[in-house]
Amino acid sequence: MKVSTVDEMRRMDRRATEEHKIPGEILMEHAGHAVYDVIRARACEGIAGREVVVLCGVGHNGGDGLVVARKLFSAGALVKTFLLAEASKYGGTPRLNYEMLRGCGAEIVETPKVAEVSAALETAEVVVDAVFGTGLARSVEGYYHQVLEALEARRHRPQRPVVYSVDIPSGVHGDSGQIMGIAVQADVTVTFGLPKQGNLLYPGAGFCGELYVSPISFPPVLQRNDALAVRLSEPSRLPQRRPDGHKGSFGDTLFIAGAASYYGAPALAAMAHLRAGGGYSRLAAPRSVTEVVATMASEVVLAPQKETAAGSLSFDNAASLAFLADRVDVVVLGPGLSLGDETKRLVRQLTADINKPLVIDGDGLTAIAGYPDVVSHREAPTVLTPHSGEMVRISGRSQEDLAADPIAALRSTAAKFNAYIVLKGAHSLIGAPDGEVFINNSGNSGMATAGSGDVLTGTISAMLGQGLGLGDAIRTAVFLHGLAGDLAADHEGEDGMIARDILAHLPKALRVYRDDYEALTADFCGAVHCV
Repeated sequence: MKVSTVDEMRRMDRRATEEHKIPGEILMEHAGHAVYDVIRARACEGIAGREVVVLCGVGHNGGDGLVVARKLFSAGALVKTFLLAEASKYGGTPRLNYEMLRGCGAEIVETPKVAEVSAALETAEVVVDAVFGTGLARSVEGYYHQVLEALEARRHRPQRPVVYSVDIPSGVHGDSGQIMGIAVQADVTVTFGLPKQGNLLYPGAGFCGELYVSPISFPPVLQRNDALAVRLSEPSRLPQRRPDGHKGSFGDTLFIAGAASYYGAPALAAMAHLRAGGGYSRLAAPRSVTEVVATMASEVVLAPQKETAAGSLSFDNAASLAFLADRVDVVVLGPGLSLGDETKRLVRQLTADINKPLVIDGDGLTAIAGYPDVVSHREAPTVLTPHSGEMVRISGRSQEDLAADPIAALRSTAAKFNAYIVLKGAHSLIGAPDGEVFINNSGNSGMATAGSGDVLTGTISAMLGQGLGLGDAIRTAVFLHGLAGDLAADHEGEDGMIARDILAHLPKALRVYRDDYEALTADFCGAVHCV
């Protein structure tokens, strides 16, 4: 499923009206009906007799809310609709729906005092949030801020209402998912046409609750437009393992990693390759490091290397490491390497010399941050796996710019480095050199722990050895890593999870993935429900 920006959805809406002759009145009616359908379907005891508060802003989002109010009223709900502006400010299609709701005899209150809204919320069983929608571009202040505060206060009472947001929770930026001062914490969000970026990017994704998507009569040609470059990640089905395979059949990876005091990163990455189905895992690390790692990861083949006085990899290893790289299928460069100048120079030299698929992680990313040409001129594919701090370094953008538009930063940086980039975090983003971006939906907050990224690196190398295409392998690895984290959370709880818990659950994640692929990937891996 494609994912749109706010501007892309506006163009889609305009094309539906102008090119495909679907009147705006029909689109608004269908949008409101989609929300009504979800409310009705989730109301186990029916909607008749239930107290409902509908909060309507002045734009099209408010117009959608007026449709919802009319349909709930006609179904017997006790609806009280608050217009957060004077009725005279409602024009066009929203005005038409205001007139229809008033003509039905439903209760409508214009520009209510905050205390009046708060009092109605005290007994409401359902609240429909139709205040701002995706068009919000500045911080919520004044009267609107107070209204949303009143709703938030009601949510913390024992008998709280179920909150349904129209298109996106009010206060969430439609593109970045950032909170514009204050935002509605919805239980359910019903969005239209396609999910918006702000529905799926954190922190906004955490305010949406369950996310439903309704096409509201948009023709499929608009929803599948090739110009829409962002989509929900759909991992691939894994090839069957060869019954006559040997360890070389399932991927042979060289890990160039580790330094004094950094033993966990190389061990976790190299072991994750094996636990995720890889056949052969080799670790080239400083000699003193391999002595320790041998006790942590006995299944890994060790290749001790010369080290600097500080205990990191010496540049003198460049030729021997390039020779080792020629013997394997995939190379991983960077976990726990340290930031010594000599080692960073080695990373850049190896990046240029190695002609195998290369995954660069951790300290390796810092080493190549100011040298995009070293990566972009490679003939073999490259995968970069930064967290947000590392993304700031390799992209050259500030943390604020990255938060404001992570997808734009990802696209431009993937193009600059001519590499796939996995931007790690809640709902990790996968960017391709051609500009496509995929939003992953597996994983949980317990995975925000040291070493989790090293496990991901090893999982990516394993998937690259399974016979999948490059993009499919990366997307599948990111999903499997998150699935292992979800299984670990089910077993251990999110609090106190460590990277070894994720590592330990990789084999089960693979088994569950193979056995239950259709169920796991239904509704786009649980990201949305289609209505």
